[in-house]
Amino acid sequence: MSTPQNSHRRSFLGRVFGAAAAASGLSIAGARDAEAQAPAASAAAPWLKEVKGTHRCLFDFPQHKNGFPQLHILNYINTYKEAFKAAPGTVGAVGTFYGMGPQSSIPLAFNDAAWQKYGLSEYTGLKDASGKAYTRNPLYRPTKDDLHLLMQFLQTPTIPALADAMPALGIESLQKMGTKFIICNNAYQGWCFELEARGKGKMADIDKDLRANLLPGVTFVPAMVIAIEQAQAAGIRYNRQ
Repeated sequence: MSTPQNSHRRSFLGRVFGAAAAASGLSIAGARDAEAQAPAASAAAPWLKEVKGTHRCLFDFPQHKNGFPQLHILNYINTYKEAFKAAPGTVGAVGTFYGMGPQSSIPLAFNDAAWQKYGLSEYTGLKDASGKAYTRNPLYRPTKDDLHLLMQFLQTPTIPALADAMPALGIESLQKMGTKFIICNNAYQGWCFELEARGKGKMADIDKDLRANLLPGVTFVPAMVIAIEQAQAAGIRYNRQ
């Protein structure tokens, strides 16, 4: 008898071990099939149409780093606007959510309800200035009071001049400026299994619940490694964080 839980596990493991087999050269026929299908795999993905502008860059960050990669996206967009006088709509960016473990950027893709239910503040180590757990995703709509997050990452004394940047580097703010955020489905499913292992529930239930609490405008992609390849093929520059 097949259950949703077993189906999720088989699907995930099938992709993981299938990739491992291909990488190790275990199936020559499979490698030939993959080569024959390469043009289809590199075809433009629908989400790419949402990345507007003549200046476009993908910021690759599998770790949240307390929001520092988001500061870099803000810097990219604002510098084109202020220093290079780029017209509105001519600068676009992409942010990536993937990885596993407490430093993963995946938790940033979910709303406040998910952060509360799954204890993602404690999980990620992102806590308020007093050391208490957030009851919200602090990097979706950050305030000046969240400046300590950047300072903790930089390991420097507080730099008040950076406080004004906090609201602007929020995910919602960056989306309004022309940033498209994408989340890796393969890494996400592995992360759901991690949450199951941490006692947060059954993987299938976690998966269903989290998908219902995905932030607006965030898009699942089958695999981040393919999404990055597709972005570069579409002329989008690459910036590793």
